[in-house]
Amino acid sequence: MNLKPLYPSSSSSSSSSSSSSGSTAKVWIVHGLVAGAVIAAAIGARAYLGPIKKFRSRVVGIIPARYASSRFQGKPLVQILGKPMIQRTWERAKMASTLDHIVVATDDEKIAECCRSFGADVIMTSESCPNGTERCYEAIQKLEKKYDVVVNIQGDEPLVEPEIIDGIVKALQEAPDAVFSTAVTSLKLEDASDPNRVKCVVDNNGYAIYFSRGLIPFNKSGKANPQFPYMLHLGIQSYDTKFLKIYRELKPTPLQLEEDLEQLKVLENGYKMKVIKVDHEAHGVDTPEDVEKIEALMRERNIS
Repeated sequence: MNLKPLYPSSSSSSSSSSSSSGSTAKVWIVHGLVAGAVIAAAIGARAYLGPIKKFRSRVVGIIPARYASSRFQGKPLVQILGKPMIQRTWERAKMASTLDHIVVATDDEKIAECCRSFGADVIMTSESCPNGTERCYEAIQKLEKKYDVVVNIQGDEPLVEPEIIDGIVKALQEAPDAVFSTAVTSLKLEDASDPNRVKCVVDNNGYAIYFSRGLIPFNKSGKANPQFPYMLHLGIQSYDTKFLKIYRELKPTPLQLEEDLEQLKVLENGYKMKVIKVDHEAHGVDTPEDVEKIEALMRERNIS
């Protein structure tokens, strides 16, 4: 089929020009009618469907807390300058602007009673949850409202910064190919060999490559390089809610089991994880000795 151009060349005869002008006018009329119909349909659809929703817009923050810990039993209830650690974490999380709701998910009635006393919403979960991610999944099944994003806020981070919470939420909202987001900061050299300080490496686009309790990358000298920007995983992470169901159905993976890091099950199964780097001194409480360090820092910063 030969199609005539909308705009005929100037070399055409006058009769062809006259005919083309008529055809052109008809084409413009038809295009105008079609465009009008499309615009009208779009307006009608918009009116019917309502305003377009922001991607992954509804966000809930969940603070998993368990009493039984191999390294520090009863850790959520330890006093940090006169307040239970779980309360300090909750108060900091409440300052984040992206969270629509915050709950504590626990399997222990003592922790639940403590949290209710300072006004936190509590979801009781089973003792069999193997990690915080599984506890988050169980908790969202019991929430009345539905959420697009779940933020797993570590209960042993009493100085968690609300800006970091907001940062990982926005990172997940802006990366539709990722199902998970988290944060890293600069690793101190004295923490290079500490297995409680999880290290992370990322690609050029800000997606996680690997997490390890050992130093990564590891050079052939066998020593930490003072010039290399090693990264420390901060623990806080957010997930697409739909992925949480997939996650719990995935079988444990070799690297996950060897390192005892739940993030590796995500990566080993080919899912993408967005990572943001922040300027933050990591102050998680892993052992009883960390309590004194946290309190000293809070006094230094005049945090009551």
